[in-house]
Amino acid sequence: MAKYDHGRGKRGPYFEGWYLKHRTREGEALALIPACHMDPAGRRGASLQVLSDQQSWWLAYPGTEFHAAEQVFRVRLGESLFTGQGMRLHVEREGLSLHGTVRYGPFTPLRSDIMGPFRFLPGMECAHGVLSMGHPLEGSVTLNGKRMDFSGGTGYMETDRGRSFPRAYLWTQCVWQESALNSLMLSVAAIPLAGIQFTGCICAVVYGGKEYRLATYRGARAEQWRGSGAVIRQGKYRLTAELLEGRGCPLRAPAEGVMGRTVHESLRAVVRYRFWEGETLLFDHTDRCAGFEYAEI
Repeated sequence: MAKYDHGRGKRGPYFEGWYLKHRTREGEALALIPACHMDPAGRRGASLQVLSDQQSWWLAYPGTEFHAAEQVFRVRLGESLFTGQGMRLHVEREGLSLHGTVRYGPFTPLRSDIMGPFRFLPGMECAHGVLSMGHPLEGSVTLNGKRMDFSGGTGYMETDRGRSFPRAYLWTQCVWQESALNSLMLSVAAIPLAGIQFTGCICAVVYGGKEYRLATYRGARAEQWRGSGAVIRQGKYRLTAELLEGRGCPLRAPAEGVMGRTVHESLRAVVRYRFWEGETLLFDHTDRCAGFEYAEI
């Protein structure tokens, strides 16, 4: 049975967060990141990050206002609720008014855990999960007086947990419709483990009704990865992600359980993705509502 809240009984440092992205039919986007975190001394806190096309907000909550179910996705943070069926937002803070309800249609889960056998390795500083590669949306929210109608739009959902985000990493994601839902997520990171460091890669592509998996544990390697994009090769498969345009907004990221690191994510980047199987180009897709993030310290 899938587990959704891994933090019970944990001692610091620890963090766990859920990334919920929502896209309207017109291409506007809104992402919410509810999270819990614990510093090395075991002090607990929680937060909600809100990311729009142009701006981001950080909201701190006491740990007592965070509640998560273990066997189903259900997170309550303050007066807002996030579940596998949808979200209900009630946020009124200085500089941010966010209210509304969005319902989720059926998720598109991966066939297996994106981390593969790496999920069993002790000491990993960060583990990634994908809850849905894409799902339909119904409903609307009002953000600082502006109504965003997500009916007929598309959602995406993933999660991270551990102690810290990697020292250096690239992440990108997009969902698009042709005859069927197509979706892609890619993450490349510098991974410290047992006194060594290696470049790890996880990637899932859902295209034409088929799921493709590129990952270090399947022999994938990053031939190139930098702030402008990445090139990934695994056997007969090759994926390129090229950032054409994107302005990042600041987000907070965990370092030893403390949300004290600043990274920048573009929620509406323009990214060109190309995916080959041997000499056959399966798709050449430029997405104008892609998520893109590159960070290094």
